[in-house]
Amino acid sequence: MGTSFRDLLDGRVLVGDGAMGTLLADRGVGYGHPYARANLTHPELVERLHGEYVRAGARAIETNTFSANRIKLAGHRLEERVREINEAGARLARRAAAEAAERVLVLGAIGPLGRPLAPVGRVPREEARALFREQAEALLEGGSDALLLETFTDLEELRLAWEAVRDLGAPVLAYKTFVEDGETLAEGLPERAAREISGWGVELVGSNCTVGPQRMLGIVEQMSAAAGPVAAFPNPGLPQLVEGTVRYSHDVEHFARYGLRLAEAGARFVGGCCGTTPEHIRALSEALREFRPRRVSVALRGAAGPQKEGVREGGAGPRSRLAGKLLGGGFAVAVEVDLPRGNDLSGVVEAARRLKERGADAIDISDGARARLRMHPVAAARIVQERAGIEAVAHMSCRDRNILGLQADLLAAAALGVRNILAVTGDPAQIGDYPEATGVFDTDAVGLVHILSRMNRGEDLAGNAIGRPPGFLIGAAFNPTAEDLDAEVERLRRKLEAGAHAFWTQPVFELPALERALERLEGTGARLLLGLMPLRSARQAEFLHHEVPGVKIPAEVRRKLAELSPQDAPRYGVEVAGNLLARARPLVSGAYIMPPASAPELAAEVMEALR
Repeated sequence: MGTSFRDLLDGRVLVGDGAMGTLLADRGVGYGHPYARANLTHPELVERLHGEYVRAGARAIETNTFSANRIKLAGHRLEERVREINEAGARLARRAAAEAAERVLVLGAIGPLGRPLAPVGRVPREEARALFREQAEALLEGGSDALLLETFTDLEELRLAWEAVRDLGAPVLAYKTFVEDGETLAEGLPERAAREISGWGVELVGSNCTVGPQRMLGIVEQMSAAAGPVAAFPNPGLPQLVEGTVRYSHDVEHFARYGLRLAEAGARFVGGCCGTTPEHIRALSEALREFRPRRVSVALRGAAGPQKEGVREGGAGPRSRLAGKLLGGGFAVAVEVDLPRGNDLSGVVEAARRLKERGADAIDISDGARARLRMHPVAAARIVQERAGIEAVAHMSCRDRNILGLQADLLAAAALGVRNILAVTGDPAQIGDYPEATGVFDTDAVGLVHILSRMNRGEDLAGNAIGRPPGFLIGAAFNPTAEDLDAEVERLRRKLEAGAHAFWTQPVFELPALERALERLEGTGARLLLGLMPLRSARQAEFLHHEVPGVKIPAEVRRKLAELSPQDAPRYGVEVAGNLLARARPLVSGAYIMPPASAPELAAEVMEALR
């Protein structure tokens, strides 16, 4: 483009435009449909709104394409019109800019995809890059001067978007959005984010949305200290619901007053986000008319190169005694104890005490296995640790918690001293006590492992510091007898990449099955706790073999159980598990024993094989 941002920011503050989506809604367009659709259905209105911002003093305007990516448009059956919608959005903004007396830049707006990326979500990274690039190419084809990556809360997604568009020959602006929580600023996240983004080589770093101008001031102060001149596009304030409609403050003087303060703090490109109007931009333009910032160099950045998102220096390795034994080359024994349906854990605590005396290193607390209603595993783990004096492993399921709830529960685990977490996806609610319950599944076990690993680096998924890293031992599940062993091994590899330290296996009943799986795991470095289930009856064995996916029990074992009396069958089940444990001990890092709910003492008998 003939005039770059570097030229425009030399000696003055560039005024941007304000909201488009909320303005379209005020004009009766967009309800029930993506606002970008208006580029096709109401082009005259979109162009007219762009023109109103230009006449109000904006010297750079954003295309009406923030949500015009394939994923978001698919929700409205518009995914095959991605290029058409984006090209139209750029052309409409271009026509409005051409009417201005002075040069007005057109920024092709690109927002987040609307679904979390793998491993937390299910959008592969390469697919994400392709989706961002598809939108960017169309925006440039339509006449955009530059590309604007805006309203990204996830720094990793913002980085992927940058990687997708950086070689298209257009300047790129990148905005990180910060959550209004009263603590973010004190923790230095804006400074860290600005430093990282500026290292990628973007034209301008900035922040937009979520917060009002007063809160944005603190963000700008931190970002400009790390990255020099920045962009600032706040909302007018916090929204409120009025008669079913979201409304924002119309105090344009307050907005303009803080716009000047943003410029004084280092913002060189200032405008508005959700809820702002041409009136806000007119007042802002007037307030900045005579302002002349200190002369600064706005050089293209990029010398530092891309950095891995969110990594803190140091972090914390696992701190529990169980972790020390597992990762230090010892042999660890964990025993699962079933929780009761109510809130009385006295039986669990007593069983844990006895198992500790017999040599167990930890007690496993399942998270509502088979979707049964049980106490929260973190609470139960804390009680067991406190009253029985033995560490617990809290199984954490993704079924009942969204990403927010999962992280909240993990923070609670850290505060309560529960340091051993087994990440599982969870059984579907339909098979459990409440089949009408709604499963959540924002993520799966791989994503949960990733979240745990992030917390061990001292941060949540948004990059906010969480205080002292909790030092979780991150466990995950592996099934050596899975029907599709190739897929199971690949999933284990993904869990390892996400940060898993060790794997609790599904029950195994014969050594050859374990050996076949270990052959496939050669070179991975995966530590296994071998799952052992002392069978108590032929009926149980037949059920597990024929009706539980992934469980295989040798025919000889099932035949022998059928021949034995109800009194002798459990002894044989212990014998099978104990013999397997003794033979497999050199091959694995530990044992995970799953005794019948009514007979936890059978686990102690299996452990005799280790003596």
